[in-house]
Amino acid sequence: MNKVRIATRGSALALWQARFVAGQLEQLGADSELVIIETQGDKMLAPFAQLSGQGFFTKAVQDALLEARADVAVHSYKDLPSAPVLGLQIAAIPTREDARDVLLALPQALDSTRPLGLKAQATVGTSAVRRRAQVEHLDSSLLVRELRGNVPTRVEKLRNAEYDAIIIAAAGVHRLELDLSDFAVRVLEPDFFVPAPAQGALALECRSDDTWVCGLLQKLESPQARVTVSAERGLMARFDGGCQLALGALAQLASDGTISLLAWYGGGIFQGRASSAKAVIENVYAQIDQTLSVGRRS
Repeated sequence: MNKVRIATRGSALALWQARFVAGQLEQLGADSELVIIETQGDKMLAPFAQLSGQGFFTKAVQDALLEARADVAVHSYKDLPSAPVLGLQIAAIPTREDARDVLLALPQALDSTRPLGLKAQATVGTSAVRRRAQVEHLDSSLLVRELRGNVPTRVEKLRNAEYDAIIIAAAGVHRLELDLSDFAVRVLEPDFFVPAPAQGALALECRSDDTWVCGLLQKLESPQARVTVSAERGLMARFDGGCQLALGALAQLASDGTISLLAWYGGGIFQGRASSAKAVIENVYAQIDQTLSVGRRS
């Protein structure tokens, strides 16, 4: 049996995720090796909000699949654009990690009387337009600054007091088991600060015609993760968006099979519940569209 070649970015978190998948494949009796890919997002220094296009962290990894330099791509699902790539498929979404965001702050930057618990004029680091939009909506006094680098680098920048606080995904913190003992740590609950669509989820991608690899990956599938991520990304697709869309979305699957969808867009919170992903997507999107239409008329 040939080794399964796993394409991944070279960041600490991406390598953790790829090695996690390699471990899962090993339990299925498949050997694997990592293929490290440098992406456009790894090379760029400009703020993401100033860049046009999508797939900064994913296209080069997908190209490795299409060119048969790798057999599997492991993505942070939230980084993938909403449009699928011809010839590729998401064969599996494993069990999802914590979808929430986490606020890390220097102790001297705290003020419990303010919305985010940070003093006025505090500098908050993030590279995500969604996080920036929600922070500025919650507390317009805060100074949001671009934060680049992998997760340990971002945490080290905070430790060096380059920022008063940063916001990162809880999933990355958990997976890397980072030492945060010198920070104030606040997990941001979704009804207060809505995470990105598919945050905390992995996407395992392969060539559509590689039936053996696709079948192998499908054994790692979490049906619940597939349902919730499909609802979140389905809403994102209605905006023709990618990871630089200022949209928050989090779905939950109830025991009776209904799906609830919580979204943040343009400063508003929108919620819906339905028996299918398609129905709840249309419900929430209609609410957003109606609110935007009222705003345009006024």
